[in-house]
Amino acid sequence: MNVRRNTVLLAVAMAVYSSVLQLTAAVSSITFVLVTGIEGLLGLGPAIFLIASGLAAVPAGRLMDRVGRKPVLLGGYVMSAVGCCLTALATNIESAVVLLIGFGLTGAANGVALLIRTAAGDMYPPERRARGISYVLFGAVFGAILGPAVFGPLFSDRELDAAALTVPWLAAAGISLIALVVVSLVTPDPKVIAERFARDDDRPAPPAAPLAEILRRPGVRPAMLAALASFGVMVSVMNLTGYVVVDHHHHHQSDVFPIIGAHVLGMYALVLFVGALIDRIGRPVALAAGLLVMAVSTIGMLAFSSVFATAVLLFLLGVGWNVSFVAATAQMVDLTEVSERGRLIGFNDRLSAFLGAGLALLGGYALDSIGVAALAIGATAIVAAPVLWLAPRIPAFSR
Repeated sequence: MNVRRNTVLLAVAMAVYSSVLQLTAAVSSITFVLVTGIEGLLGLGPAIFLIASGLAAVPAGRLMDRVGRKPVLLGGYVMSAVGCCLTALATNIESAVVLLIGFGLTGAANGVALLIRTAAGDMYPPERRARGISYVLFGAVFGAILGPAVFGPLFSDRELDAAALTVPWLAAAGISLIALVVVSLVTPDPKVIAERFARDDDRPAPPAAPLAEILRRPGVRPAMLAALASFGVMVSVMNLTGYVVVDHHHHHQSDVFPIIGAHVLGMYALVLFVGALIDRIGRPVALAAGLLVMAVSTIGMLAFSSVFATAVLLFLLGVGWNVSFVAATAQMVDLTEVSERGRLIGFNDRLSAFLGAGLALLGGYALDSIGVAALAIGATAIVAAPVLWLAPRIPAFSR
């Protein structure tokens, strides 16, 4: 069924496109401030990305259930290329309107691209599903190297102004088109593979249940709670790190890319080990463990401010997210039929993106008004609180 070939292609696409995600994380706040001149709303830049991502996730997930995974992913990469080009134009002509449109399209594309893990989960049976998802996500490890290698030199020894951001955003558009070409080679569509697994079970495929019914299934809400907390905190902290490093810790803008690269490395470097571990110990324990690792990393922002220490903390933030997010995704795929997965994961991604947008806005305001302590303490509370609710219920969770 070409599972291995498809897995490699999706992993390569993940590797390529993750460098675009690094650019948005590293410079979205700075881009917004330099183009609009509004520092008090520095969190609005990443918030626009996340809101657009959330708005796109549900229709993209439903469309995936209807027409397949591949066509939707291809459309997402086209949106990314157009959005990055418009953002580049905005930095050159300093147009806030063009910037908002570019951010919106790029954010929507990110929401679609994140659904690549639905395709990954389709191609593997339940007992190997977390590992299958991890194989595809592992491609982002190479993206962690590619991002700093491509974008770091573009900022080195340059005065940071809006025009300096034009070329990096154009490069991101080109990278999006490379991901488009790679995914176009995937065949058959992962949804077809999942349907073959379902036929091998010798049972007729039931009709897709309404989303409200899916949400009432045991194990779905705990998985979503962990996914919400982990994704919301991860993206808000990641997107605000560039401003923290440059404005609060007074490092150079080029220092942001090794830090974001370390974060992406943490998100995916151990993913092969993490996937196998989750399949062995079960989803519930992994959900709580990942959130605890994230809490350790965010509270550490109170004590450390060097580039190296910040990179280590962001690496741990990525590791914690990886554990909880892969476990949550695997559990949601386990608990849904082929025709239901896109809508559930898309709905989860919408809520996660909206939470991340709210946290980015609130965190940006708190960061500008109070300082790094507000961001660190708030993020720690958000990821630690669900563990208190999850831990006593771990034996009752389904694996």
